[in-house]
Amino acid sequence: MFKKIAVIGLGNSLRRDDGIGIIILESLLNNCKEGLLSNYKLQGIDYLNFGIASFDLMHRLQDYEAVLLIDGIRAGLPAGELKIFDLEQAIFPEEANAVSSHELNLKDIFKLTRNLGIKARIYIAGIQVQDTGFGESLSQPLKENLGQITKQIDNFIQERLL
Repeated sequence: MFKKIAVIGLGNSLRRDDGIGIIILESLLNNCKEGLLSNYKLQGIDYLNFGIASFDLMHRLQDYEAVLLIDGIRAGLPAGELKIFDLEQAIFPEEANAVSSHELNLKDIFKLTRNLGIKARIYIAGIQVQDTGFGESLSQPLKENLGQITKQIDNFIQERLL
């Protein structure tokens, strides 16, 4: 479908569930190597770990036609639930200016991509977080859903991006 595609993990691995984007990115890559998921790494997709460096991310977005950002979200869903949506479809209530452990939150990324004229089609694979306190392990609901979330994201890549 798209010619140049990136799958990008975002998050802070020292803030428990906030590191879910990085963990899912690693899980996708590991499962592909082990033959547990589709091996689309050979199909020209770039896999990038941006951690919390979202300012650098803005410069890279312009290199792609389609981007899937994987990140933890607070959307009032049950902990560990995945919601995949187009950045254009995101709803940002006025109170969405909460402190983020990233340089930029999704609302800021949306505004900047529009202001900078970035044409990439941007999708968000948002995973509802439960605990973003300091620590390195995921909360139980995210641990339990990790395999299922990884498979759902793999299916999205296969069906919508390739």
